Amino acid sequence: MSLPFELFVALRYLKTKRRGLFSWVTTGIGVAGVTIGVAALLTTLSVMNGFQSDIRKKIVGAQAHAVIYARMDEEKKRALERELDASPEVAARSSFAVGQAIITFEDRSTGVVVKGIDPAREFKVNELARSLTAGSWTGLARSSAKDADGIVLGEELAHSLGAYVGETVVLVSPTSVPTPLGLIPTMRKFRVAGLLHTGYYEYDSGTAYVSLEAAAAFFKTPGGLSGMQVRLKDINRAERFSRELQARLGFGFTVRSFSDLNRTLFAALKLEKYVMFLILALIILVASLNIASNLILLGADKLRDIGLLRAMGAGPRAVRRVFLWVGLLIGSIGVFLGLALGLVLCAVIARYPIVELPADIYYLSRVPVHIDPVDVVAVCVCGFVLALLATLYPAWRASRVDPIEAIHYG
Repeated sequence: MSLPFELFVALRYLKTKRRGLFSWVTTGIGVAGVTIGVAALLTTLSVMNGFQSDIRKKIVGAQAHAVIYARMDEEKKRALERELDASPEVAARSSFAVGQAIITFEDRSTGVVVKGIDPAREFKVNELARSLTAGSWTGLARSSAKDADGIVLGEELAHSLGAYVGETVVLVSPTSVPTPLGLIPTMRKFRVAGLLHTGYYEYDSGTAYVSLEAAAAFFKTPGGLSGMQVRLKDINRAERFSRELQARLGFGFTVRSFSDLNRTLFAALKLEKYVMFLILALIILVASLNIASNLILLGADKLRDIGLLRAMGAGPRAVRRVFLWVGLLIGSIGVFLGLALGLVLCAVIARYPIVELPADIYYLSRVPVHIDPVDVVAVCVCGFVLALLATLYPAWRASRVDPIEAIHYG
């Protein structure tokens, strides 16, 4: 099978020797620039994907895939349970009660989100059971009527308070109760039953867990529940499931997926990824300008050959295609070399601790890497497009050469 005429000529131009060393240097710089740009872009995106995947894993480990909020009564509760149990997408569900309070220990106090859970069901919708670092979840229940209810604190929260397993803390509710002396905030003692480390600072520093009954009694939650949590069989269906469930339940219920609950964080990560893509694509753009300068030099070097091609019947369009092929071949070599280099760098970073992170700050000891096939395709397309754009002007300029002058002065 014979090659197209324009591609055949382009390959001959790349293989034949040119006048001077400068043209070869510019070709090498163009290929090397595209290679480095593609490798840097692919490696950076893969590292950012790794951090995003790790953050998402930590969030999902502490939250359910979808959360339904409502002011519950017995009728609403049964209707919601029937709806969730009938859905083929739901793998597990769990009830919860939640509220905000002030937690105090000795002379320290801070705001905290207190969540009441049923451990038997809660650990089916998230991974909190594996996050306990001290104590026991069984300590949430009272051992006797005289004992205080148990509470599990995030590790960062416990460190800031100085309260550890076995200590007694006091929860102060913003809701006041009337007494003969006036309105007095609701206060209740809890015994620290365990410490929790999810790896996500927001939860570890501002969340405490008690039994569902204790939370409902402390916050006087209507119906004893604030809502229900759901774990899906396919986490990628969380947003669509939330929208569909919201439409079925209607007014009185609020359904949020885990991405809705962390919309600001995920939007910031996505914006950061786009910005980094644009910034690192400039490296490929600069390398593409080297390809353009190389093609301009090629046009000057092959001026006589261009004139002969035109005299033999090749039109301006054929000449343009020759130069487009030359630019694309140079860009393709750079893109594929950069792709190979980027994949090697990702493998090395993932396997060896080249960049060590302070685990007490990032909860990671090494840089996470996740190669997304979509990003690989996007990087390759970006490299090809920029290489193509760089060849447009040199190809247009070469196609406008007058054949008589080119043969006479070439």
